[in-house]
Amino acid sequence: MLNLNLKDLIKKKVLLIDDEKDILNLLETVLMKEGFKEIYKAETGSKGILICKEVNPDIIVLDIMLPDIDGYEVCKKVREFSMCPIIFLSAKSDDVDKLLGLGIGGDDYVTKPFSPKEIAFRIKAHFRRINYIQSISNDNQINETKEVIKFKEIEIDENKAEVKKSNTLLNLTAKEYQLLLYLVKNPNIILSKDILIENIWGSEYEGYDNTLMVHIRHLREKIENDPSKPEHIITFKGLGYKFIKGD
Repeated sequence: MLNLNLKDLIKKKVLLIDDEKDILNLLETVLMKEGFKEIYKAETGSKGILICKEVNPDIIVLDIMLPDIDGYEVCKKVREFSMCPIIFLSAKSDDVDKLLGLGIGGDDYVTKPFSPKEIAFRIKAHFRRINYIQSISNDNQINETKEVIKFKEIEIDENKAEVKKSNTLLNLTAKEYQLLLYLVKNPNIILSKDILIENIWGSEYEGYDNTLMVHIRHLREKIENDPSKPEHIITFKGLGYKFIKGD
């Protein structure tokens, strides 16, 4: 994966949404030491949404417990106009809460207490993967060697990072798009959970077992005609997933 230089970090806009001033200030201090310069802060969900619309951040660190509307609702509203990565912060460590956060469009989930350095590293990890995808897209545009990927009624345009079904644009999160693209480019072979997590979330990812399952389920809901009887993303219990393009 591509490394990030100081110029990359200076340009990145980070939005922190948390009602605890100490956490906001601590994260801001650590992120600035790591090279980030454009850091925006909000202590309520409503203010966070307004700032998001105004500055169009490259990533959001979002606390779930907020005084006005909770982080889940903030995420839903942000997803109406932005697909930037969202890292949830929460004192809740239950799988149900994690699944909910990822299921509504979050990209990562960190439980409190946490190390501010860990947040900085996770933010950088997201940017490295985004840079990698963009570099591939740019290479494709320069060389003009890649065409739009089509199977049945699904169409994937890598240059635009868009997925359409029957000419209707699908609202995929960044992780859902990356996962679908990886599956499509590795068809007809069983891909283990570990392989998928390493290639989509990175080898440094310390997530939990249900993360991949949630993203697979949401992909099926968006691309399959009958998610309960998938034609494209097939589960092989105990082994992993196989992608079948079909006729």
